[in-house]
Amino acid sequence: MKDNFINEKFCILKSHEKCNSLGISKDLVYSKKIIKDEELKRELNNNSELIIIATPFMNKLYQFVKGSNFFVILTDGDGCILNVIGDESILKEAFNVKMIPGAYMDEKNMGTNAMSMALSEKSPIQISGEEHYVKAYHRWTCSAAPIKDINGKIIGILDLTGYSENVHSHTLGMVVAATNAIEKMIELNNYNRTLQISKKSIENVFNSIQRAILRVDLSGAIKTINNNAIELLGFNENDIKSMKMWDLIPDWSMVLDEIYDKGSFVDEDVYVHCLKNKLQLNLSAYPIYDSSMRIIEVTCLLSDIQKTRKLAGKILSGQAIYTFDKVIGKSKKLLSIIDYSKKIADSRSTILITGDSGTGKEVFAQSIHNYSDRKDKPFIAVNCGAIPRNLIESELFGYEEGAFTGAKRGGYRGKFENSHGGTIFLDEIGEMPLDMQIKLLRVIEEGVINRIGSSKQIPVNSRIIAATNKDLREEVEKGNFRKDLFYRINVLPVYLPALKERREDIPLLIDYFMNKTSKHLNKRKVEIPPAYMERLMNYHWPGNIRELENIVELIINAESVEIINNINHHSSKEVRDKAKEETMVFNLEIVEKNHIKEVLNKFDGNVSSAAKALGIGRNTLYRKIEKYSLY
Repeated sequence: MKDNFINEKFCILKSHEKCNSLGISKDLVYSKKIIKDEELKRELNNNSELIIIATPFMNKLYQFVKGSNFFVILTDGDGCILNVIGDESILKEAFNVKMIPGAYMDEKNMGTNAMSMALSEKSPIQISGEEHYVKAYHRWTCSAAPIKDINGKIIGILDLTGYSENVHSHTLGMVVAATNAIEKMIELNNYNRTLQISKKSIENVFNSIQRAILRVDLSGAIKTINNNAIELLGFNENDIKSMKMWDLIPDWSMVLDEIYDKGSFVDEDVYVHCLKNKLQLNLSAYPIYDSSMRIIEVTCLLSDIQKTRKLAGKILSGQAIYTFDKVIGKSKKLLSIIDYSKKIADSRSTILITGDSGTGKEVFAQSIHNYSDRKDKPFIAVNCGAIPRNLIESELFGYEEGAFTGAKRGGYRGKFENSHGGTIFLDEIGEMPLDMQIKLLRVIEEGVINRIGSSKQIPVNSRIIAATNKDLREEVEKGNFRKDLFYRINVLPVYLPALKERREDIPLLIDYFMNKTSKHLNKRKVEIPPAYMERLMNYHWPGNIRELENIVELIINAESVEIINNINHHSSKEVRDKAKEETMVFNLEIVEKNHIKEVLNKFDGNVSSAAKALGIGRNTLYRKIEKYSLY
């Protein structure tokens, strides 16, 4: 037999003792567990990749022993037979004792045999005659070896069985060679799958880039283009790939010359022949080198100059993007606030938006602007808490040339000047220094500003919307905020309720963020069952809408709603007693580990049943069991 003959004999003896202690009868003929119909169909489907890869090697192995009364068996990682190939005469006998797809050959279901031993000992083994525990198998000789995945987990067993008088040590060697080949193919498949995923990821990134991209070889042939290039040029993909770069860019030779001379061609305007007309586009072109540092290809980035200028204009002029019809919710409180905000939108009086962090104060400020008669004018947002104290005056009011060391030539227009005719949004106004509050009060009362370094008064017509998450009355009492300024900005108060005050809007917001985030992350949406939705509805949401959006993103990334289990739920009284800044704490791995442990316990350690309940593959579950040491 083999070098580890004594070890095998010892292992076989221990297995017999275990079978005896389990009460397995030696007169057993059939496996104690045989699945069929839909359950077998699911088992075969779950192991389809293993079956597809292993079957050709099973056929090759069978060809070596064909006509000598042998048959080849493939099982899954639990010992369930998936496929049987062999001589018709011996197969008939095997099928008489139910050695068929769906029969479990593990130790507790069929006693000591080569397949059960290969599973338990995790190594190749040969069992012959009376080494089998059950008498029905004493006529067989079985040689089996485990099939392992790239992580070393057993995902199947390959077995060669024949009559015991035909036992030969070389039989086991043939099985081991076949399993090695199967494992190599599994590794190759995994590598190819990884390559395909990487290729798809690169394609997604390639197509998500906002500029048109073309990959061109030195003959001018266009090898690859992204969706933006197709849209910009107007041709279909096949037409573009049949062209040469000289067809699109008459000056392509000049571009190549500069790449060879300077190493790149950056941000230059060129004329490009598109489908319908000739456009002036901005081109940057960069070489791709081979291992010998020779240029083999060029990557080109094209952008529409006019669109770029329009975008720059929008950014410089300031533009509000949110409108009331984009505000998500149907609660009475929210609809009442929207109705009130629409009524005051055209007023020149100052507005003060208050509410906790994450309630959407800037969204409302922009929506008010876009609903007003100033909607076509600039909307300039200023975060008073984010600008350094020594810079806030120059940011708001600007400065003249030479006003201080480092001042720009020609001076600088401040936010009030840039918002003239439109709206200036002063976010976190409670953080504004007291000396600046005096100057802001003057702007509100007189409608003029002075640049730093100038005595010239500049009239400004800017509608002021301020926002804060602080209680400004309390700040006035503390001496941190001027009382006269408070009354000047609080002419039209808008209070945005916390999310816990409009719980009926939570499902709508979840649905909105689920759609938005799944598209952004290119991941599938996760269905939230009613029980989990109720938990989300009852949670107190200290971080409001911003926190809800983060939770939805977490659910999508985790691809599981189970993460909600770690949200801290409290009664209304407990919520009031908690600090406002209390946040949810998650530990994804602990949640996953505990959940897997519970499911495994529920199914008495049956990996197949647990994997099915969890909605994951058995091999994935094995990896997680190993990762969390759930043996």
